[in-house]
Amino acid sequence: MKLMIGNKNYSSWSFRAWLTLKVYEVPFEEELRRFDVENNFADYFEFSPTGKVPVLIDNEHRLWESLAILEHVAEQIPGLWPSDPRQRAHARSIAHEMHAGFLALKSECPMNMRRRVERISISAAARKDVHRVESIWAECLERYHGPFLFGSSFSIADGMFAPVVNRLQIYALSETPAVLRYTSTMTGLPAWKQWQQDAVA
Repeated sequence: MKLMIGNKNYSSWSFRAWLTLKVYEVPFEEELRRFDVENNFADYFEFSPTGKVPVLIDNEHRLWESLAILEHVAEQIPGLWPSDPRQRAHARSIAHEMHAGFLALKSECPMNMRRRVERISISAAARKDVHRVESIWAECLERYHGPFLFGSSFSIADGMFAPVVNRLQIYALSETPAVLRYTSTMTGLPAWKQWQQDAVA
């Protein structure tokens, strides 16, 4: 498989797919295409029908959206979703909520892997998003006992929330126990550290 990704400092959607594949040691070739804003990402259309990343090329299959990529990989490799049906339904619900929602937080607080930690002022809408994230993480860690959202194993839900870990940390948006605990778990992953080192470089 080949995973086409964008700038590692900013490309949150690339990070979601890349991190999950790395945690599960899925073999893939990485191809990084730098952001080309001046040309409106014209070269991205060479491999992506939307002109966006990430894109996974798996033989005759081409998938161009993070959650679709991870669902495709989950069909081949067990464990990416919780095995318990009720937990799996819960994980899918929050993963899709992350995918479709939190628009104010995403807009006002872009992922930035090399930004120094510094608090910023955010809108009421973004603050509402932060409170919802806090609620999701606290509920999952309490119900499933951590250290990941659905217990002892990293899942697609964790991959989908990974860029939010960065956002809450670098913009100093939350200091709740659940957020601090989960942030420590995620940023301690070897795959996370590898991505961050590449982003800084």
